[in-house]
Amino acid sequence: MKNGMKNKNNVRARGNNQGSSRLVYSDDPVAYCKNCTELKSNCKCVLTQHKSDPETTVVRVGRQTKGRKGGGVSVITGLPLSAQELKQLAQQLKKKCGCGGTLKDGVIEIQGDQRDLLLELLQEQGWNAKKAGG
Repeated sequence: MKNGMKNKNNVRARGNNQGSSRLVYSDDPVAYCKNCTELKSNCKCVLTQHKSDPETTVVRVGRQTKGRKGGGVSVITGLPLSAQELKQLAQQLKKKCGCGGTLKDGVIEIQGDQRDLLLELLQEQGWNAKKAGG
């Protein structure tokens, strides 16, 4: 592969061929980690984030209405958990709040303004949860 040319995986890289190249372009942004630009299957960021202490990690609970035609959702960010653990936590929180929600890009979204209840539930589980925004 010459400098700046595409390789087999349709990824453009710069630098020499000794493994010091970095990701410059990809057709599939989902396949690569945003932090270390490694394939998500080879990413070590999740392992390092996963080891952090829940009491020292600040979890933010906010409310968003942008792009939702006026309907608001409560958003939980900053949870250093794996995708599977986030999914399980989202299911627990949805059941306790009695409403729907989703998990998008490591962010838990719960329908409606459930911030106070979510803060209480996260703090019961040992997380350092704080209200974000107004």
